[in-house]
Amino acid sequence: MILFVHNRYRVTGGEERAVSNLMWLVREQLGESAELFDRDSALLGRARAAAGMLRGGLDPADVSEAVARTGARVVHAHNIHPAFGWRALAAARDAGARVVLQLHQYRLVCAVGVCFTAGAECTRCHARNTLPGVRHRCRGSNAEALVYGASLALWQRRIAASVDAFVVPSHFAAARLQELGAPVLAPHVVPHPLREIAERAAPQPDGYALFAGRLEPEKGLDTAIAACKIARVPLVVAGIGSERQRFEGSPGVTFVGQLGEPELNRLRAGAGVALVPSKFAETFGFAAAEAMAAGLPVVASRIGALPELVPSDCLVPPDDPRAMAEALLRTRGNLGIAEEGLERMRESLSTARTTLASVYS
Repeated sequence: MILFVHNRYRVTGGEERAVSNLMWLVREQLGESAELFDRDSALLGRARAAAGMLRGGLDPADVSEAVARTGARVVHAHNIHPAFGWRALAAARDAGARVVLQLHQYRLVCAVGVCFTAGAECTRCHARNTLPGVRHRCRGSNAEALVYGASLALWQRRIAASVDAFVVPSHFAAARLQELGAPVLAPHVVPHPLREIAERAAPQPDGYALFAGRLEPEKGLDTAIAACKIARVPLVVAGIGSERQRFEGSPGVTFVGQLGEPELNRLRAGAGVALVPSKFAETFGFAAAEAMAAGLPVVASRIGALPELVPSDCLVPPDDPRAMAEALLRTRGNLGIAEEGLERMRESLSTARTTLASVYS
């Protein structure tokens, strides 16, 4: 039995999909049972969330009881802030489970997890020096920035000491964590597995460009809109976030909101290319991987872990609409590039299966 422990974000996203897909991998590919033990940040008040951060977690006995109840031999933890903290990891280990912590982002050091502040990449915080994040109010308010900065500095090493194995989704993420001075030794690289990989590619030669993801500044929607304007290709945007209000009504751009997987698959079936114009160092690149697994060619920023996923000919400098427009026209409807993407996703799934089995052993 593998017990997955995860504190859900107030706004769900790629990390929740990753947890779900990993549980599928454990059950269907590794042949083990898996159960989810989670908490939801949306249900925690601000005061209780702050208490969880500063105390190193809330109610660690709940986790040890879950280990005893399920007979879990491994606790695979994901986001542990603010409800779980290092105390939950220590409780799991004391209950007899091997503790695996998966770092989807850079949250051991960075309060917002993505190393992106005020419209630009940011690695000012280093190891236990989280004062830059406090000064820049990366969490929004002075109080929340102070709580996160203090708790990350206070408990960072306790978290690391409570873990038997670290997992990251890319080689880039491992290198960035080392650059940030995070106490993470010899992490295992396990790419996020995808449940559905198309048998064959079928991009539409005259199809629209597709942007699917969080509509926040670091995701580069402005670059995608500008590139499609230059290329004279319509753009369909799926997702929610603050950038919709900024760009809704732009000529040639259609916003469809947040969609479930069946609706997204139908949208991908009508597209000619997917755009992933990230401005920050993605630890994986779910939007790119899911589009490639659906048989779409992808044009993406040459940043973070995206070069580990996307063919080099389809990578462009971040925040460069003209380069993205040129790559878009070259790539849209390209069957060969789409087929290469499918093969990369099959190899990625095989790597995830093999490596995760080794981590659990």
